[in-house]
Amino acid sequence: MAEAYIYDGIRTPFGRYGGALAGVRPDDLAAHVVSELLARHRDLDPAQVDEVLFGAANQAGEDNRNVARMAVLLAGMPTSVPGATVNRLCGSSLDGAMQASRMIETGDARCVVVGGVESMSRAPAVVLKPERAYALGDQTLYSSTLGWRMVNPRMPEQWTISLGASTEKLARIHGVGREEQDAFAVRSHRLTARAWDDGFYSDWVTAVPGTELEADESVRRDTSVEKLAELEPAFMPGGTVTAGNASPLSDGAGAVLIGDASLPGEPLARIAGRGAHGVDPDVFGIAPVEAANRALARAGIGWNEVEVLELNEAFAAQSLACLGHWPELDPARVNVNGGAIAIGHPLGASGVRILAGLAHELRRRGGGYGVAALCIGVGQGLAVVLQA
Repeated sequence: MAEAYIYDGIRTPFGRYGGALAGVRPDDLAAHVVSELLARHRDLDPAQVDEVLFGAANQAGEDNRNVARMAVLLAGMPTSVPGATVNRLCGSSLDGAMQASRMIETGDARCVVVGGVESMSRAPAVVLKPERAYALGDQTLYSSTLGWRMVNPRMPEQWTISLGASTEKLARIHGVGREEQDAFAVRSHRLTARAWDDGFYSDWVTAVPGTELEADESVRRDTSVEKLAELEPAFMPGGTVTAGNASPLSDGAGAVLIGDASLPGEPLARIAGRGAHGVDPDVFGIAPVEAANRALARAGIGWNEVEVLELNEAFAAQSLACLGHWPELDPARVNVNGGAIAIGHPLGASGVRILAGLAHELRRRGGGYGVAALCIGVGQGLAVVLQA
Protein backbone atom coordinates (compact mmCIF):
# COMPACT_ATOMS: atom_id res chain seq x y z
CA MET A 1 0.00 0.00 0.00
CA ALA A 2 1.05 3.59 -0.61
CA GLU A 3 1.73 5.94 2.28
CA ALA A 4 -0.21 9.16 2.85
CA TYR A 5 1.59 12.41 3.59
CA ILE A 6 0.59 15.90 4.64
CA TYR A 7 2.33 18.36 2.34
CA ASP A 8 0.95 21.58 3.73
CA GLY A 9 -1.75 23.07 5.90
CA ILE A 10 -3.20 26.55 6.25
CA ARG A 11 -6.10 28.26 7.98
CA THR A 12 -7.72 31.63 8.45
CA PRO A 13 -7.47 33.49 11.71
CA PHE A 14 -10.44 32.36 13.77
CA GLY A 15 -13.01 35.05 14.51
CA ARG A 16 -15.27 35.56 17.48
CA TYR A 17 -18.99 34.90 17.27
CA GLY A 18 -20.45 38.02 15.70
CA GLY A 19 -16.93 39.34 15.18
CA ALA A 20 -14.55 40.14 12.35
CA LEU A 21 -15.52 37.21 10.11
CA ALA A 22 -19.27 37.31 10.75
CA GLY A 23 -19.85 39.10 7.47
CA VAL A 24 -18.19 36.37 5.39
CA ARG A 25 -20.19 33.46 4.00
CA PRO A 26 -18.89 29.99 4.95
CA ASP A 27 -18.61 28.93 1.31
CA ASP A 28 -16.42 31.98 0.69
CA LEU A 29 -14.26 31.07 3.69
CA ALA A 30 -13.91 27.57 2.26
CA ALA A 31 -13.05 28.82 -1.22
CA HIS A 32 -10.45 31.18 0.21
CA VAL A 33 -8.42 28.50 1.97
CA VAL A 34 -8.60 26.22 -1.08
CA SER A 35 -7.31 29.03 -3.33
CA GLU A 36 -4.56 29.97 -0.89
CA LEU A 37 -3.45 26.39 -0.42
CA LEU A 38 -3.15 25.77 -4.16
CA ALA A 39 -1.37 29.11 -4.63
CA ARG A 40 1.35 27.86 -2.28
CA HIS A 41 1.93 24.88 -4.59
CA ARG A 42 2.33 26.25 -8.10
CA ASP A 43 3.94 23.01 -9.27
CA LEU A 44 0.70 21.16 -8.58
CA ASP A 45 -1.83 21.30 -11.39
CA PRO A 46 -5.27 21.84 -9.75
CA ALA A 47 -6.75 19.50 -12.35
CA GLN A 48 -4.70 16.70 -10.79
CA VAL A 49 -6.48 17.01 -7.44
CA ASP A 50 -8.49 13.80 -7.23
CA GLU A 51 -10.95 14.93 -4.58
CA VAL A 52 -11.82 17.84 -2.32
CA LEU A 53 -13.29 16.86 1.05
CA PHE A 54 -14.63 19.47 3.46
CA GLY A 55 -15.80 19.12 7.03
CA ALA A 56 -18.79 21.20 8.10
CA ALA A 57 -20.99 20.56 11.12
CA ASN A 58 -23.97 22.80 10.44
CA GLN A 59 -24.92 22.76 6.76
CA ALA A 60 -28.24 24.44 7.52
CA GLY A 61 -27.49 27.82 5.93
CA GLU A 62 -25.06 29.15 3.34
CA ASP A 63 -22.98 26.01 3.80
CA ASN A 64 -25.79 23.87 2.38
CA ARG A 65 -25.79 21.74 -0.77
CA ASN A 66 -22.28 20.31 -0.38
CA VAL A 67 -19.98 23.16 0.66
CA ALA A 68 -16.96 21.20 -0.62
CA ARG A 69 -18.25 21.35 -4.17
CA MET A 70 -19.10 25.02 -3.70
CA ALA A 71 -15.52 25.65 -2.57
CA VAL A 72 -14.18 23.93 -5.70
CA LEU A 73 -16.33 26.11 -7.95
CA LEU A 74 -15.83 29.38 -6.09
CA ALA A 75 -12.06 28.82 -5.93
CA GLY A 76 -11.94 28.52 -9.71
CA MET A 77 -10.75 24.93 -9.78
CA PRO A 78 -11.58 22.87 -12.87
CA THR A 79 -15.15 21.59 -12.76
CA SER A 80 -13.73 18.08 -13.26
CA VAL A 81 -12.51 18.11 -9.62
CA PRO A 82 -15.17 16.48 -7.41
CA GLY A 83 -16.04 17.50 -3.87
CA ALA A 84 -17.81 15.91 -0.91
CA THR A 85 -18.78 17.23 2.49
CA VAL A 86 -18.18 15.28 5.70
CA ASN A 87 -20.21 15.74 8.88
CA ARG A 88 -18.92 14.23 12.10
CA LEU A 89 -19.69 17.43 14.03
CA CYS A 90 -16.52 18.72 15.73
CA GLY A 91 -14.47 15.96 14.08
CA SER A 92 -15.68 16.61 10.54
CA SER A 93 -12.48 17.82 8.92
CA LEU A 94 -10.24 15.40 10.83
CA ASP A 95 -12.53 12.65 9.60
CA GLY A 96 -12.07 14.08 6.10
CA ALA A 97 -8.30 13.81 6.49
CA MET A 98 -8.63 10.22 7.70
CA GLN A 99 -10.79 9.37 4.69
CA ALA A 100 -8.31 11.07 2.37
CA SER A 101 -5.40 9.11 3.81
CA ARG A 102 -7.25 5.85 3.18
CA MET A 103 -7.90 6.92 -0.41
CA ILE A 104 -4.19 7.57 -0.86
CA GLU A 105 -3.13 4.31 0.77
CA THR A 106 -5.47 2.19 -1.33
CA GLY A 107 -4.50 3.91 -4.57
CA ASP A 108 -7.91 5.49 -5.18
CA ALA A 109 -6.27 8.91 -5.18
CA ARG A 110 -2.83 10.48 -5.18
CA CYS A 111 -3.81 14.03 -4.20
CA VAL A 112 -6.67 15.21 -1.97
CA VAL A 113 -7.42 18.66 -0.59
CA VAL A 114 -9.12 18.39 2.80
CA GLY A 115 -10.72 21.42 4.36
CA GLY A 116 -13.03 22.44 7.14
CA VAL A 117 -15.26 25.44 7.62
CA GLU A 118 -17.79 26.83 10.05
CA SER A 119 -19.49 30.17 10.46
CA MET A 120 -21.22 29.85 13.79
CA SER A 121 -22.14 33.53 13.52
CA ARG A 122 -24.11 32.93 10.34
CA ALA A 123 -25.78 29.66 11.39
CA PRO A 124 -29.48 30.21 10.75
CA ALA A 125 -32.48 29.73 12.98
CA VAL A 126 -34.62 26.92 11.56
CA VAL A 127 -38.19 25.75 11.94
CA LEU A 128 -39.75 22.38 11.20
CA LYS A 129 -42.10 22.18 8.24
CA PRO A 130 -45.67 21.67 9.50
CA GLU A 131 -46.92 18.13 9.05
CA ARG A 132 -50.06 19.46 7.36
CA ALA A 133 -50.94 22.62 5.48
CA TYR A 134 -52.24 25.63 7.39
CA ALA A 135 -51.38 24.08 10.75
CA LEU A 136 -52.68 25.92 13.79
CA GLY A 137 -50.58 26.75 16.79
CA ASP A 138 -47.13 28.15 17.46
CA GLN A 139 -43.99 26.94 15.73
CA THR A 140 -40.67 26.40 17.51
CA LEU A 141 -37.67 28.21 16.08
CA TYR A 142 -34.39 26.34 16.67
CA SER A 143 -30.92 27.83 16.77
CA SER A 144 -28.60 25.79 14.56
CA THR A 145 -25.42 27.28 16.02
CA LEU A 146 -24.59 24.48 18.46
CA GLY A 147 -26.05 21.55 20.31
CA TRP A 148 -29.12 19.34 20.21
CA ARG A 149 -32.20 20.39 18.26
CA MET A 150 -35.35 18.64 17.02
CA VAL A 151 -34.48 15.76 19.36
CA ASN A 152 -36.10 12.41 18.66
CA PRO A 153 -38.40 11.69 21.65
CA ARG A 154 -37.11 8.11 21.68
CA MET A 155 -33.62 9.35 22.61
CA PRO A 156 -32.90 8.82 26.34
CA GLU A 157 -33.13 12.16 28.15
CA GLN A 158 -29.86 11.48 29.96
CA TRP A 159 -28.02 11.59 26.63
CA THR A 160 -29.48 14.87 25.41
CA ILE A 161 -28.07 17.15 28.08
CA SER A 162 -26.08 20.15 26.83
CA LEU A 163 -22.37 19.93 26.07
CA GLY A 164 -21.70 22.15 29.07
CA ALA A 165 -23.78 19.99 31.40
CA SER A 166 -21.96 16.93 30.09
CA THR A 167 -18.64 18.61 30.84
CA GLU A 168 -19.80 19.37 34.38
CA LYS A 169 -20.54 15.66 34.71
CA LEU A 170 -17.04 14.77 33.47
CA ALA A 171 -15.50 17.23 35.90
CA ARG A 172 -17.28 15.54 38.80
CA ILE A 173 -16.44 12.02 37.64
CA HIS A 174 -12.75 12.79 37.11
CA GLY A 175 -12.27 15.21 39.98
CA VAL A 176 -11.33 18.25 37.87
CA GLY A 177 -11.79 21.41 39.94
CA ARG A 178 -12.52 25.00 39.00
CA GLU A 179 -9.05 26.37 39.73
CA GLU A 180 -7.41 23.65 37.65
CA GLN A 181 -9.73 24.45 34.74
CA ASP A 182 -9.06 28.17 34.95
CA ALA A 183 -5.29 27.60 35.07
CA PHE A 184 -5.53 25.41 31.97
CA ALA A 185 -7.48 28.16 30.20
CA VAL A 186 -4.91 30.81 31.12
CA ARG A 187 -2.17 28.54 29.76
CA SER A 188 -4.07 28.27 26.48
CA HIS A 189 -4.19 32.04 26.06
CA ARG A 190 -0.58 32.48 27.13
CA LEU A 191 0.79 29.87 24.74
CA THR A 192 -1.36 31.07 21.84
CA ALA A 193 -0.18 34.66 22.32
CA ARG A 194 3.43 33.53 22.56
CA ALA A 195 3.14 31.43 19.38
CA TRP A 196 1.76 34.42 17.50
CA ASP A 197 4.54 36.64 18.85
CA ASP A 198 7.21 34.07 17.93
CA GLY A 199 5.94 33.84 14.34
CA PHE A 200 4.75 30.24 14.48
CA TYR A 201 1.46 31.09 12.79
CA SER A 202 2.67 33.78 10.41
CA ASP A 203 3.72 31.37 7.65
CA TRP A 204 0.47 29.44 7.41
CA VAL A 205 -2.40 31.56 8.69
CA THR A 206 -3.91 33.59 5.87
CA ALA A 207 -6.12 36.64 6.35
CA VAL A 208 -9.53 36.71 4.69
CA PRO A 209 -9.90 39.35 1.96
CA GLY A 210 -12.18 42.19 2.93
CA THR A 211 -11.53 41.76 6.65
CA GLU A 212 -8.98 43.30 8.98
CA LEU A 213 -8.47 40.21 11.13
CA GLU A 214 -4.84 39.10 11.08
CA ALA A 215 -4.71 36.94 14.22
CA ASP A 216 -7.11 34.82 16.25
CA GLU A 217 -9.71 37.16 17.65
CA SER A 218 -10.51 35.40 20.93
CA VAL A 219 -7.01 35.48 22.42
CA ARG A 220 -6.98 37.34 25.74
CA ARG A 221 -3.42 38.31 26.54
CA ASP A 222 -4.27 39.91 29.87
CA THR A 223 -6.35 37.10 31.36
CA SER A 224 -5.41 35.46 34.65
CA VAL A 225 -6.67 32.84 37.05
CA GLU A 226 -7.87 35.65 39.29
CA LYS A 227 -9.91 37.23 36.48
CA LEU A 228 -11.40 33.92 35.38
CA ALA A 229 -12.34 33.10 38.97
CA GLU A 230 -14.77 36.04 38.90
CA LEU A 231 -16.91 34.43 36.16
CA GLU A 232 -20.16 32.73 37.07
CA PRO A 233 -20.83 29.08 36.12
CA ALA A 234 -22.39 28.97 32.66
CA PHE A 235 -24.41 25.77 32.79
CA MET A 236 -25.55 25.00 36.33
CA PRO A 237 -25.60 26.69 39.75
CA GLY A 238 -22.50 25.79 41.71
CA GLY A 239 -20.80 24.39 38.63
CA THR A 240 -17.20 24.85 37.51
CA VAL A 241 -17.53 25.36 33.75
CA THR A 242 -17.59 29.02 32.69
CA ALA A 243 -17.28 31.06 29.52
CA GLY A 244 -13.64 31.55 30.47
CA ASN A 245 -12.62 27.88 30.62
CA ALA A 246 -14.58 26.76 27.56
CA SER A 247 -13.88 27.25 23.88
CA PRO A 248 -15.81 30.14 22.30
CA LEU A 249 -18.23 30.02 19.40
CA SER A 250 -16.14 30.90 16.35
CA ASP A 251 -15.88 31.40 12.60
CA GLY A 252 -13.08 30.18 10.35
CA ALA A 253 -11.74 27.72 7.81
CA GLY A 254 -8.64 25.67 7.09
CA ALA A 255 -7.26 23.21 4.56
CA VAL A 256 -4.52 20.61 4.24
CA LEU A 257 -2.92 19.02 1.19
CA ILE A 258 -2.65 15.23 1.46
CA GLY A 259 -0.98 13.05 -1.13
CA ASP A 260 1.26 10.12 -1.91
CA ALA A 261 5.02 10.29 -2.38
CA SER A 262 4.72 11.37 -6.02
CA LEU A 263 3.52 14.92 -5.34
CA PRO A 264 5.98 17.77 -5.97
CA GLY A 265 7.70 19.15 -2.90
CA GLU A 266 8.69 17.72 0.47
CA PRO A 267 5.93 16.57 2.82
CA LEU A 268 5.63 17.84 6.36
CA ALA A 269 4.64 14.51 7.90
CA ARG A 270 3.37 11.01 7.25
CA ILE A 271 -0.02 9.84 8.50
CA ALA A 272 1.03 6.89 10.63
CA GLY A 273 -2.14 5.88 12.48
CA ARG A 274 -5.84 6.60 12.88
CA GLY A 275 -8.38 5.88 15.59
CA ALA A 276 -12.07 6.42 16.31
CA HIS A 277 -14.11 5.60 19.40
CA GLY A 278 -17.61 6.14 20.77
CA VAL A 279 -18.93 6.66 24.31
CA ASP A 280 -22.27 7.56 25.89
CA PRO A 281 -23.32 11.01 24.63
CA ASP A 282 -23.52 12.45 28.14
CA VAL A 283 -19.77 11.89 28.64
CA PHE A 284 -18.76 12.78 25.08
CA GLY A 285 -15.60 14.59 26.13
CA ILE A 286 -13.72 11.48 27.24
CA ALA A 287 -13.93 9.74 23.85
CA PRO A 288 -10.51 10.96 22.59
CA VAL A 289 -8.80 8.75 25.17
CA GLU A 290 -9.50 5.47 23.45
CA ALA A 291 -9.43 7.00 19.96
CA ALA A 292 -5.85 8.17 20.56
CA ASN A 293 -4.83 4.89 22.18
CA ARG A 294 -6.08 3.04 19.10
CA ALA A 295 -4.29 5.39 16.73
CA LEU A 296 -1.03 4.93 18.63
CA ALA A 297 -1.41 1.14 18.59
CA ARG A 298 -1.94 1.19 14.83
CA ALA A 299 1.14 3.38 14.45
CA GLY A 300 3.10 0.91 16.56
CA ILE A 301 4.23 3.42 19.19
CA GLY A 302 3.42 4.42 22.78
CA TRP A 303 2.80 7.72 24.55
CA ASN A 304 6.43 7.85 25.64
CA GLU A 305 7.40 8.36 21.98
CA VAL A 306 5.00 11.26 21.37
CA GLU A 307 6.69 14.65 20.98
CA VAL A 308 3.52 16.74 20.77
CA LEU A 309 -0.21 16.28 21.38
CA GLU A 310 -2.72 18.61 19.74
CA LEU A 311 -5.87 18.04 21.80
CA ASN A 312 -8.80 20.23 20.85
CA GLU A 313 -9.82 22.17 23.93
CA ALA A 314 -13.60 22.03 23.73
CA PHE A 315 -13.58 22.63 27.49
CA ALA A 316 -10.75 22.78 29.99
CA ALA A 317 -12.42 20.14 32.19
CA GLN A 318 -12.89 17.80 29.24
CA SER A 319 -9.26 18.18 28.16
CA LEU A 320 -7.94 17.64 31.68
CA ALA A 321 -10.11 14.55 32.12
CA CYS A 322 -8.55 13.07 28.97
CA LEU A 323 -5.00 13.99 29.98
CA GLY A 324 -5.49 12.20 33.26
CA HIS A 325 -5.74 8.93 31.31
CA TRP A 326 -2.32 9.42 29.68
CA PRO A 327 0.09 9.62 32.64
CA GLU A 328 3.06 8.75 30.40
CA LEU A 329 2.61 12.00 28.46
CA ASP A 330 4.45 15.07 29.72
CA PRO A 331 1.80 17.83 30.07
CA ALA A 332 4.32 20.31 28.69
CA ARG A 333 3.98 18.58 25.30
CA VAL A 334 0.25 19.33 25.07
CA ASN A 335 -0.96 22.18 22.84
CA VAL A 336 2.42 23.86 22.85
CA ASN A 337 1.18 26.65 20.58
CA GLY A 338 -2.09 27.22 22.39
CA GLY A 339 -5.49 25.64 22.04
CA ALA A 340 -9.13 26.18 21.20
CA ILE A 341 -9.99 27.97 24.44
CA ALA A 342 -7.91 30.86 23.13
CA ILE A 343 -7.83 30.21 19.37
CA GLY A 344 -11.50 29.34 18.94
CA HIS A 345 -13.50 26.32 17.85
CA PRO A 346 -15.31 26.72 14.52
CA LEU A 347 -16.60 23.17 14.55
CA GLY A 348 -15.97 22.00 11.00
CA ALA A 349 -12.54 23.65 10.82
CA SER A 350 -11.04 22.50 14.12
CA GLY A 351 -9.89 19.12 12.82
CA VAL A 352 -7.69 20.56 10.08
CA ARG A 353 -6.55 23.28 12.49
CA ILE A 354 -5.08 20.79 14.95
CA LEU A 355 -3.74 18.54 12.17
CA ALA A 356 -2.00 21.36 10.32
CA GLY A 357 -0.67 22.82 13.56
CA LEU A 358 0.74 19.45 14.55
CA ALA A 359 2.42 18.94 11.18
CA HIS A 360 4.03 22.40 11.25
CA GLU A 361 5.19 21.95 14.85
CA LEU A 362 6.78 18.56 14.12
CA ARG A 363 8.61 20.11 11.16
CA ARG A 364 9.78 22.97 13.38
CA ARG A 365 11.16 20.44 15.87
CA GLY A 366 12.98 18.51 13.19
CA GLY A 367 10.81 15.39 13.31
CA GLY A 368 9.18 12.93 15.66
CA TYR A 369 5.72 11.57 16.35
CA GLY A 370 2.68 13.63 17.22
CA VAL A 371 -1.02 13.05 17.89
CA ALA A 372 -4.01 15.17 16.87
CA ALA A 373 -7.18 14.29 18.79
CA LEU A 374 -10.57 15.78 19.53
CA CYS A 375 -13.88 15.03 21.19
CA ILE A 376 -17.16 15.13 19.30
CA GLY A 377 -20.68 15.90 20.48
CA VAL A 378 -23.07 12.94 20.80
CA GLY A 379 -20.22 10.82 22.13
CA GLN A 380 -17.34 10.25 19.71
CA GLY A 381 -13.61 10.88 19.47
CA LEU A 382 -11.07 10.83 16.65
CA ALA A 383 -7.28 10.78 16.58
CA VAL A 384 -4.50 10.79 13.99
CA VAL A 385 -0.80 10.02 14.53
CA LEU A 386 1.74 11.88 12.41
CA GLN A 387 5.43 11.13 11.92
CA ALA A 388 7.78 13.78 10.61
